[in-house]
Amino acid sequence: MWIVYLAIIALLIVLSAVVIYHDTHNFKVYEYEVSTDKLDGDYVFVFLTDLHGYFYGKGNERLIEAADRISPDAILCAGDMITASKSHRNVEVDSGLRLLEELASKYPVYVSNGNHEEKIKTYRDSFGNLFDRYKNRLIRAGVKYLENSSVMMEGTNIRVTGLCLPLGFFTKIVKVKMSDGYLDTLIGRVNSAEKENFQLLIAHNPIYFKNYAKWGADLSLAGHVHGGIIRLPLLGGVISPAISLFPKYDGGKYEEDGSTMILSRGLGTHTIHVRMFNPGEVSVIRLKGKKNVT
Repeated sequence: MWIVYLAIIALLIVLSAVVIYHDTHNFKVYEYEVSTDKLDGDYVFVFLTDLHGYFYGKGNERLIEAADRISPDAILCAGDMITASKSHRNVEVDSGLRLLEELASKYPVYVSNGNHEEKIKTYRDSFGNLFDRYKNRLIRAGVKYLENSSVMMEGTNIRVTGLCLPLGFFTKIVKVKMSDGYLDTLIGRVNSAEKENFQLLIAHNPIYFKNYAKWGADLSLAGHVHGGIIRLPLLGGVISPAISLFPKYDGGKYEEDGSTMILSRGLGTHTIHVRMFNPGEVSVIRLKGKKNVT
């Protein structure tokens, strides 16, 4: 009988290895729909995040082809396109740069920082001016790089804001509390006139979704959690980068006081190079306007 048990265990190990290999090297297109009475038209966005220097084909051609099939009105990116470690100063930037540059030649692209971009920006003693070179190259390609700043999406009343939280808000194990009004100090308050605009917030860390909703975000776009690395039926994602088991926000669409968050499962890996029952994600967001519709 023990031979049977060993055979079953060996089979499970092999099947797990196959799933991990597949999910670590492939992505899936997820579709989300968000309705709003602030818009009188419909828009389609492709949302990318957490590439972490990975290449899906030469020059990330598989990702570019996926975006081209969708033909979006804009590309939105929540950062962590690179992986930065203070102990390893060689940072893979080509993957994210080439992808965003190519997409910017075809579509409007809006980018904000993840914690890894914030890391190379903050620790200049380790990374020098790498962040400035990375950012400026994207700006030269036509990318709208939003660091705690906002811009109106051309031809629309969609206001896009890129939130860049300090690294203290990405601590492990213990969640740092965000005080009421803190976002106002970083990205300004949504005043009465701006409330008429659709507020789209690119905010890498999803755990502060309630704060984003209170600030006035109609739609928040986040990543960071990588879908929980391993996903289990009914239980969802297993662990977050903050070393939180079965995180509340692991991937998908969430609602809070009339505000919506789309949390991407991300595209790459770092540190733990495993994805299981959890392929990478290309998010397609379809904004449905209801304004003036009777």
